[in-house]
Amino acid sequence: MTSTPTITTPRRNLITDIEGLRVGNAADPVAKTGVTVLICDEPAAASCHVMGGAPGTRDTDLLAPHGTVPAVDALFLSGGSAFGIDAGGGVQAALKEQGRGFIVGDQSIPIAPGAILFDMLNGGNKDWGRYPPHRELGHKATNAAARDFELGTAGAGTGALVAGLKGGLGSASASLPNGGTVGALVAVNALGTPCVGDTKHFWAAPFEQDGEFGGHGLPAPMPRDAGELRIKFREQQAAGANTTIGIIATDLALTKAECQRLAMAAHDGFARALWPAHTPLDGDLIFAVSTGKHAAPDIDQWIDLCAAAAATMARAIARGVYEASEAEDDLFACWQKHWGAD
Repeated sequence: MTSTPTITTPRRNLITDIEGLRVGNAADPVAKTGVTVLICDEPAAASCHVMGGAPGTRDTDLLAPHGTVPAVDALFLSGGSAFGIDAGGGVQAALKEQGRGFIVGDQSIPIAPGAILFDMLNGGNKDWGRYPPHRELGHKATNAAARDFELGTAGAGTGALVAGLKGGLGSASASLPNGGTVGALVAVNALGTPCVGDTKHFWAAPFEQDGEFGGHGLPAPMPRDAGELRIKFREQQAAGANTTIGIIATDLALTKAECQRLAMAAHDGFARALWPAHTPLDGDLIFAVSTGKHAAPDIDQWIDLCAAAAATMARAIARGVYEASEAEDDLFACWQKHWGAD
C-alpha cells in the first residue's frame, strides 16, 4: 500500500509563503471598493483560466501559452466592475517607477494583467466624480506590497458580497511533499454562498487546517435544504454583478501552458467552497503563477500539486468570508456578526 502524501500549512498561511511574492492592498472605504496587487520580485511565468460567464479582465490574452511575453511582473485584483480595470494603469506606473518591465528597445513595459469584480451595489458611495479611484489605488497597493497583508474587508475584498453575507479577501498556503509550496489569493464576491444552507458551516470545511476559519466542520446531520440555491440579489440579477477572482501560485518550475493547467485545477476549489459556482452571471477567473525556484514536478508531484491547489483555493475562499469585518452602511452582515461569538 502506498502512503498518502503529507500536505502541511506554512507559517504565514498566505500566498506570500512562496518566496519572491508580495501582496499589497489599498481601499476607498467610502466607495467600498479596493485593489489587491501580487508583486513578483522577479518576472514569473503565468497564465489564467476563466470559467464564469461574465468576466472582466485586462491583458489576459498575453497569458495564453502561445503569447510572446514570457513572464509577468505583477497581477492585480480590483473592485469597481469595468471602472476597476483602471487599476492596471496605476500598477504599471508604480512598477515603471521601480524600473520593472519587459524590455522593448530602450523602453520597459511592466506586465501586470488583472481582473475585476462587481462591487457597485454594496452601500458605498460611487459618486466619485470624473475619474474612479482605482488607478490611484492600484499605484498605492503596488507600493504597499509586503510579505504580510490584511485579509477580509481589505483590498479587492473591501466591497465584496456573497449570498446573504459580506465577502472578502482570502489567502492560504500549503507545503507540498516534494518541498514545494502552493498558495492562493482570492477576492470572494460570488453569486452563491460559501456556507451550508443557513448555517455557520463552510462548504470548504473538509479542507480546513488548524481552525483557520472557525473549526466548525460540516453540520451533522446535514440540513435537508443544504443544496437549496441561495442567490445574491436574486431580484437584481445582472451579468457581471458577481465574480470570484483569484491567483494560485507555486514555487515549482512550470511553463505558461502548465500554469494554465494549474489554474484549471484550482477552479475545483471554487466548486468545493461556493454553491453554486461558475454561473453565467459570475466572472470566475483564476490566474496561475510559477516563480520557478524549485524543480519542475514529475507526474506524481503534478497530481499532488493540482489537488493541493484546489484545496488551498477552497480554504482561501472560506478565510476571506470568515475574516470580513463590519463597516458603515453595509448591505449584508459579515460572518463574524452572525456567528463569531459561537
